[in-house]
Amino acid sequence: MFSILIPSFNNLEYLKTCINSLKKNSKFDHQIIVHINEGTDGSLDYIKENRHEYTYSKDNIGMPRALNKASKLAKFDYILISHDDFYYCPGWDTEFVKEINNIKHNNFYLSGTMVGAGQIEFDAGQTVDNFNETKLLNNLDNIKTFDFQGTTKCPGLVHKDIWEMAGGWSEEFSPTGGDDTDFAMKLWKIDIRIFKGLGKCLAYHFGSITTRKKDKSLFTYLGSRGNKIFLLKWGMSINFFEKFYLKSGLNKNKKLIFNEFKEPLSNPIKNFSFYFELIISKFLLLYLLLNKKKYLNN
Repeated sequence: MFSILIPSFNNLEYLKTCINSLKKNSKFDHQIIVHINEGTDGSLDYIKENRHEYTYSKDNIGMPRALNKASKLAKFDYILISHDDFYYCPGWDTEFVKEINNIKHNNFYLSGTMVGAGQIEFDAGQTVDNFNETKLLNNLDNIKTFDFQGTTKCPGLVHKDIWEMAGGWSEEFSPTGGDDTDFAMKLWKIDIRIFKGLGKCLAYHFGSITTRKKDKSLFTYLGSRGNKIFLLKWGMSINFFEKFYLKSGLNKNKKLIFNEFKEPLSNPIKNFSFYFELIISKFLLLYLLLNKKKYLNN
């Protein structure tokens, strides 16, 4: 059913927790494929000893390249894009299967909902050392969620055929940042219009352990390095695409926007606000092109 791609960069204890939660809380057949970056913390030995399928790089090649390498081993129809600092809650895969059966075709991008350091605030511990699994599981029914529009986030589910049509993850965004929205844009370009986050498909997220390891130099005046690459590649900013096309993104206070999912997306309404913000994107693009050498080195 699911081929689960998990890039991991010296994150052994979180990786163990993630894999154990999949073993414990899954009802449908799945294939776990881990890409080990470096693995000097014992994670490579752990994967080998437990006979998990894996790909490996001696150095940290970043999330996009890791996902693409791991995807070569995928043997099931659906690819799940995961971080290694997730704890998958009971019912995560059941909710995906229900939605797949409701849609009745493969032209979609679905995601779960991140609890903890993610879309829904809930404190069951910020590290594996203080993780309170019992507290999380006892409160799952009390966590208020709904299906939301325009998701680009993980855990993300896509049919293997759609993954291949889109060309997988774009490696120019390595090590990470902007790559998830770029994948959404590539899906948009092949006429995918269902970008749906499932409110009852829950994964606990440990405080962005993955992104804490990002190089701080990736963030500069024009935003992240990923935003600059996105701007050059698509002629619009990440925020513009998410706001007007996906009906999601960030508000003025840098908080995630959650609009309830009601129907598949359609082409954006081209009103004054659309053109005004598009002009801003184009000015940013022009500024970036004029200062390309300076900003693309950051």
